[in-house]
Amino acid sequence: MTATDWEHAIDQLAAMRCDGVQFIGGEPCLHPALPRLIAHARTRGLGSVEVFSNLTHVPDHLWECFVAHRVDLATSYYSDQAHEHDAVTARRGSHKRTRANIARAQELGLNLRGGTVVVNDHQRAAQAHADLRTLGVTQLGADRMRAFGRGTSTPPTVNDLCGHCAQHKCAIGPDGSVWPCVLSRFITVGNVHSQPLADIWTGPALAAARAEITSTCGTAAGAQSCTPPQFLPMCGPCSPCVPSVGHCDPRAATTAPTTALPSTGHPQTR
Repeated sequence: MTATDWEHAIDQLAAMRCDGVQFIGGEPCLHPALPRLIAHARTRGLGSVEVFSNLTHVPDHLWECFVAHRVDLATSYYSDQAHEHDAVTARRGSHKRTRANIARAQELGLNLRGGTVVVNDHQRAAQAHADLRTLGVTQLGADRMRAFGRGTSTPPTVNDLCGHCAQHKCAIGPDGSVWPCVLSRFITVGNVHSQPLADIWTGPALAAARAEITSTCGTAAGAQSCTPPQFLPMCGPCSPCVPSVGHCDPRAATTAPTTALPSTGHPQTR
């Protein structure tokens, strides 16, 4: 996808009355066209523009862009201890840089969400949330490790999705592929290079994927909806919670979950 391709996708989302857009990766702050795409999303009237970043490398021109266009930020924070956080990211010094940039975002008055993915039973997840609170972060989320990406070598399946996929959201990949959400990259329902996004959104491939996910995970208001992945802002009905502290996973919980979904039936995209 070229920058022009991404702008065309944003144009289509605006025409579909999309509620918002999130730039995620990979690492979106490394994409040279990110400021251009943020500005374009704003000019097209998208209500929410969020950048999900590890916040280890944010040059000054991006901070200026974030402030100018009222960009929301989100990041992952694995521990209050540098060695434990760095072990998860496999990048020495990442904790120091991420923490410093969280503090800078707060100083600039930017809205920021912090989330923790619990990757082992001894992880200092609760302490990570406490540390984020000392930095002024009030929007906190958490999730368990799922069978996607670098977190596991297990082939992904529908069983490990949270059930919110294709419910008011979809994701567009760097080759134009469209997925039900950013985690369900193993389910391709179309490509913006060959189909209008509106046709993909209302088409049979996405409907079939949505039906399969619903039959496996339950409806968006059902069994798995109280622990959606922490990087999806419209999926978080019960934060702050940390899966390693108390019962957060619905498969272990004894009370019925509640959920909060967007107020419209129009998609958000990641």
